[in-house]
Amino acid sequence: MTESIEMQARAAMEALLAQAKCRPGDLVVVGCSSSEIIGSKIGTASSPEVAEAVMRGILPVLQVNGLFLAAQCCEHLNRALIVERAAAEKFGYEPVNVVPQPKAGGSFATAAWKQFKEPVAVEFVRAQAGLDIGGTLIGMHLKHVAVPVRLPMKQIGEAILLAARVRPKFVGGGRAVYNETLL
Repeated sequence: MTESIEMQARAAMEALLAQAKCRPGDLVVVGCSSSEIIGSKIGTASSPEVAEAVMRGILPVLQVNGLFLAAQCCEHLNRALIVERAAAEKFGYEPVNVVPQPKAGGSFATAAWKQFKEPVAVEFVRAQAGLDIGGTLIGMHLKHVAVPVRLPMKQIGEAILLAARVRPKFVGGGRAVYNETLL
Protein backbone atom coordinates (compact mmCIF):
# COMPACT_ATOMS: atom_id res chain seq x y z
CA MET A 1 0.00 0.00 0.00
CA THR A 2 2.71 2.53 0.92
CA GLU A 3 4.49 2.01 -2.42
CA SER A 4 1.30 2.99 -4.25
CA ILE A 5 0.85 6.04 -2.00
CA GLU A 6 4.44 7.09 -2.66
CA MET A 7 3.94 6.83 -6.43
CA GLN A 8 0.65 8.75 -6.29
CA ALA A 9 2.20 11.53 -4.19
CA ARG A 10 5.17 11.80 -6.57
CA ALA A 11 2.87 11.99 -9.60
CA ALA A 12 0.70 14.64 -7.93
CA MET A 13 3.68 16.85 -7.08
CA GLU A 14 5.12 16.47 -10.57
CA ALA A 15 1.73 17.43 -12.06
CA LEU A 16 1.46 20.46 -9.78
CA LEU A 17 4.96 21.69 -10.60
CA ALA A 18 4.29 21.31 -14.32
CA GLN A 19 1.66 24.05 -13.95
CA ALA A 20 2.74 26.07 -10.91
CA LYS A 21 5.47 28.28 -12.43
CA CYS A 22 7.69 27.84 -9.39
CA ARG A 23 11.28 29.05 -9.45
CA PRO A 24 14.21 27.57 -7.54
CA GLY A 25 14.09 28.74 -3.94
CA ASP A 26 10.29 28.99 -3.84
CA LEU A 27 8.22 27.43 -1.07
CA VAL A 28 5.57 24.75 -1.67
CA VAL A 29 3.09 23.93 1.10
CA VAL A 30 1.62 20.45 1.59
CA GLY A 31 -1.12 19.53 3.99
CA CYS A 32 -1.69 15.81 4.33
CA SER A 33 -4.14 13.72 6.32
CA SER A 34 -2.79 10.19 6.55
CA SER A 35 -6.15 9.26 8.11
CA GLU A 36 -8.01 10.35 4.97
CA ILE A 37 -5.55 8.53 2.72
CA ILE A 38 -6.41 5.24 4.44
CA GLY A 39 -10.14 5.98 4.27
CA SER A 40 -10.80 7.29 7.78
CA LYS A 41 -12.02 10.68 8.96
CA ILE A 42 -9.32 13.35 9.24
CA GLY A 43 -7.57 13.20 12.61
CA THR A 44 -8.82 9.76 13.62
CA ALA A 45 -6.35 7.16 12.31
CA SER A 46 -2.95 8.82 11.94
CA SER A 47 -0.50 6.61 10.07
CA PRO A 48 3.22 7.38 10.27
CA GLU A 49 3.91 4.79 7.55
CA VAL A 50 1.52 6.45 5.09
CA ALA A 51 2.88 9.92 5.90
CA GLU A 52 6.44 8.72 5.34
CA ALA A 53 5.38 7.27 1.96
CA VAL A 54 3.96 10.67 0.97
CA MET A 55 7.24 12.32 2.02
CA ARG A 56 9.24 9.80 -0.02
CA GLY A 57 7.10 10.68 -3.01
CA ILE A 58 7.14 14.47 -2.85
CA LEU A 59 10.40 15.54 -1.19
CA PRO A 60 12.78 14.30 -3.93
CA VAL A 61 10.64 16.03 -6.59
CA LEU A 62 10.85 19.32 -4.71
CA GLN A 63 14.57 18.93 -4.02
CA VAL A 64 15.47 18.24 -7.65
CA ASN A 65 13.62 21.45 -8.57
CA GLY A 66 15.38 23.47 -5.85
CA LEU A 67 12.15 24.07 -3.90
CA PHE A 68 11.48 24.16 -0.17
CA LEU A 69 8.69 22.13 1.45
CA ALA A 70 6.44 23.57 4.14
CA ALA A 71 4.69 20.62 5.81
CA GLN A 72 1.49 21.79 7.45
CA CYS A 73 0.69 20.51 10.92
CA CYS A 74 -2.85 19.63 11.96
CA GLU A 75 -5.27 21.92 13.77
CA HIS A 76 -3.93 20.82 17.19
CA LEU A 77 -0.87 22.93 16.42
CA ASN A 78 -2.95 25.65 14.71
CA ARG A 79 -1.73 24.50 11.31
CA ALA A 80 1.83 25.60 12.03
CA LEU A 81 4.36 24.42 9.45
CA ILE A 82 7.58 22.46 9.50
CA VAL A 83 10.27 23.91 7.24
CA GLU A 84 14.01 23.69 6.88
CA ARG A 85 15.78 26.34 8.95
CA ALA A 86 17.28 27.67 5.69
CA ALA A 87 13.77 28.36 4.37
CA ALA A 88 12.72 30.09 7.58
CA GLU A 89 15.80 32.29 7.44
CA LYS A 90 15.42 33.03 3.71
CA PHE A 91 11.81 34.16 4.08
CA GLY A 92 12.16 35.78 7.52
CA TYR A 93 9.83 33.36 9.32
CA GLU A 94 10.29 33.28 13.08
CA PRO A 95 10.64 29.75 14.50
CA VAL A 96 8.30 28.66 17.30
CA ASN A 97 8.96 25.99 19.90
CA VAL A 98 7.03 22.83 19.09
CA VAL A 99 7.92 19.38 17.82
CA PRO A 100 5.09 17.64 15.95
CA GLN A 101 3.88 14.19 16.98
CA PRO A 102 1.49 11.89 15.11
CA LYS A 103 -1.46 12.87 17.35
CA ALA A 104 -0.39 16.49 17.95
CA GLY A 105 0.77 17.98 14.70
CA GLY A 106 0.06 15.01 12.49
CA SER A 107 1.99 12.14 11.00
CA PHE A 108 2.95 14.12 7.90
CA ALA A 109 4.51 17.03 9.82
CA THR A 110 6.22 14.46 12.06
CA ALA A 111 7.65 12.72 8.99
CA ALA A 112 8.93 16.07 7.69
CA TRP A 113 10.54 16.81 11.06
CA LYS A 114 12.38 13.47 10.86
CA GLN A 115 13.41 13.87 7.19
CA PHE A 116 14.60 17.48 7.21
CA LYS A 117 18.24 18.29 7.90
CA GLU A 118 17.47 21.15 10.29
CA PRO A 119 13.70 21.38 10.89
CA VAL A 120 11.96 24.26 12.59
CA ALA A 121 8.30 25.03 13.15
CA VAL A 122 6.85 28.37 12.01
CA GLU A 123 3.34 29.77 12.38
CA PHE A 124 2.80 31.18 8.90
CA VAL A 125 4.20 30.98 5.39
CA ARG A 126 3.29 32.44 2.01
CA ALA A 127 3.86 29.61 -0.47
CA GLN A 128 3.97 29.72 -4.25
CA ALA A 129 1.97 26.50 -4.69
CA GLY A 130 0.52 23.67 -2.67
CA LEU A 131 -1.11 20.28 -2.37
CA ASP A 132 -4.01 19.62 -0.01
CA ILE A 133 -4.31 15.89 0.57
CA GLY A 134 -7.48 15.08 2.48
CA GLY A 135 -9.07 18.47 3.15
CA THR A 136 -6.39 19.99 5.37
CA LEU A 137 -7.11 23.62 4.36
CA ILE A 138 -3.76 24.92 3.08
CA GLY A 139 -5.20 28.13 1.61
CA MET A 140 -4.14 30.22 4.59
CA HIS A 141 -0.52 29.48 3.67
CA LEU A 142 -0.61 30.54 0.00
CA LYS A 143 0.35 33.93 -1.39
CA HIS A 144 -2.34 36.06 -2.98
CA VAL A 145 -3.80 35.35 -5.56
CA ALA A 146 -4.42 31.58 -5.31
CA VAL A 147 -5.51 29.82 -8.50
CA PRO A 148 -6.86 26.25 -8.55
CA VAL A 149 -4.77 23.72 -10.45
CA ARG A 150 -6.59 20.80 -12.02
CA LEU A 151 -4.49 17.67 -11.69
CA PRO A 152 -5.00 14.48 -13.70
CA MET A 153 -5.52 12.57 -10.44
CA LYS A 154 -8.30 13.38 -7.95
CA GLN A 155 -7.12 11.35 -4.96
CA ILE A 156 -4.15 9.95 -3.12
CA GLY A 157 -5.33 6.72 -1.59
CA GLU A 158 -8.86 7.51 -0.40
CA ALA A 159 -8.11 11.20 0.27
CA ILE A 160 -9.39 13.98 -1.97
CA LEU A 161 -6.59 15.91 -3.65
CA LEU A 162 -6.69 19.64 -4.33
CA ALA A 163 -3.91 21.80 -5.72
CA ALA A 164 -3.22 25.48 -6.14
CA ARG A 165 -0.65 27.88 -7.47
CA VAL A 166 -0.47 31.63 -7.16
CA ARG A 167 -0.22 34.50 -9.59
CA PRO A 168 0.55 38.19 -9.10
CA LYS A 169 -2.39 40.50 -8.43
CA PHE A 170 -3.78 42.45 -11.38
CA VAL A 171 -3.47 46.21 -10.93
CA GLY A 172 -4.21 49.11 -13.23
CA GLY A 173 -7.74 48.53 -14.50
CA GLY A 174 -9.07 48.36 -18.07
CA ARG A 175 -6.18 50.13 -19.80
CA ALA A 176 -3.46 48.04 -18.18
CA VAL A 177 -1.40 45.57 -20.16
CA TYR A 178 -0.51 42.32 -18.41
CA ASN A 179 2.40 39.91 -18.76
CA GLU A 180 0.77 36.73 -20.08
CA THR A 181 3.59 34.52 -18.77
CA LEU A 182 2.60 35.40 -15.19
CA LEU A 183 -1.00 34.29 -15.59
